[in-house]
Amino acid sequence: MSSNIILPRIMQIGEGASNAIVEVLASLNCQHPLIITDKMMVKLHYAGNIQKILSDHNIHADVFDDTLPEPTVSSIQAGVAKVRSGNYDCIIALGGGSPIDSAKAIGILGKLGGEMRDYKFPRIVNETGLPIVAIPTTAGTGSEVTRFTIITDETTDEKMLCAGVGFMPVAALVDFSLTLSLPARTTADTAIDALTHAMEAYVSKKANAYSDSQALAAMRLIGPNLRDAYHDGNNKKAREALMLGSTLAGIAFSNASVALVHGMSRPIGAAFHVPHGLSNAMLLPAVTEFSIPSATSRYADCARAIGVANDADSDTTANQKLLQELIALNEELQVPTLEQFGADRQRFLELLPTMAEQALASGSPANNPIEPSAAQIIAIYRQLWP
Repeated sequence: MSSNIILPRIMQIGEGASNAIVEVLASLNCQHPLIITDKMMVKLHYAGNIQKILSDHNIHADVFDDTLPEPTVSSIQAGVAKVRSGNYDCIIALGGGSPIDSAKAIGILGKLGGEMRDYKFPRIVNETGLPIVAIPTTAGTGSEVTRFTIITDETTDEKMLCAGVGFMPVAALVDFSLTLSLPARTTADTAIDALTHAMEAYVSKKANAYSDSQALAAMRLIGPNLRDAYHDGNNKKAREALMLGSTLAGIAFSNASVALVHGMSRPIGAAFHVPHGLSNAMLLPAVTEFSIPSATSRYADCARAIGVANDADSDTTANQKLLQELIALNEELQVPTLEQFGADRQRFLELLPTMAEQALASGSPANNPIEPSAAQIIAIYRQLWP
């Protein structure tokens, strides 16, 4: 059985990769880009640096920096209005997963029209929007190499998964030097997000030989380097490993899909505004423990790839070490509980049935080694707040 592998047309990887933006735009025959980013990227002068590189080659680029940490329907519409106000022929998506996810949605709606909900999964969006050149500044989401975007409908508190070739950037410039300014909290949250991508891609029912190779390579890069990058943000070796690991994990899950952690994570983010990587970290130990019985050897492979088990360990021992590592990682990286994050316990308990329904509706839990019932999802959620 063959697998359909989808990747950006162009990938530039390594220190200084973002400086190749002029050559990449020329290869795409694009001359009027809009930079979609956030205010932090403007404050750090990353957006200005891209503008300067382009200006030196007589290319003018406007900036739209009103993206949100958790993109919403209204924030996307503001971007669509900006696209339609100019004669832009491409989008440069600069930032973490949120600006890149926003750019994907804006590129589709700006060219094809309609409303965000029109493109919600299970619709598969194969139509092409404005071409996107993605420049990630976090080592976590892998959005620069995925055919997905997540947009929150703020009227219903639902995180809508949108999927299809139309959301795949045409180019990705993966420059780890742009992550050196990341604070420790963001480093931790995005890195665990990437680790979750790799693990879920590897245990997914849609896993294939290609996605397996990318997922294992990603775990081998992320596992030994996550703590080093968290404790010393200027550690270039660790930063480079995390950045490449994040991209490989993105390729893996884009071609094998994510599973239960992501299905359960999105409703937490929508209801309680928990950053995506952080809600993944909260869920990863409990979901892994729930899923191991149906993918014992696969999770053991994860433990070995991450570096907490070796070939001499039985699968059972490797999985015990994996669970211990996930718990220890959360402790060392100071991942808060929902209570410590500031969520309201009563509202959490009241929303459990709704969150379970939204998780199942996303389709991701169906890829899990054990496809859970709503009752099982609720039971896992309850572990987050005993």
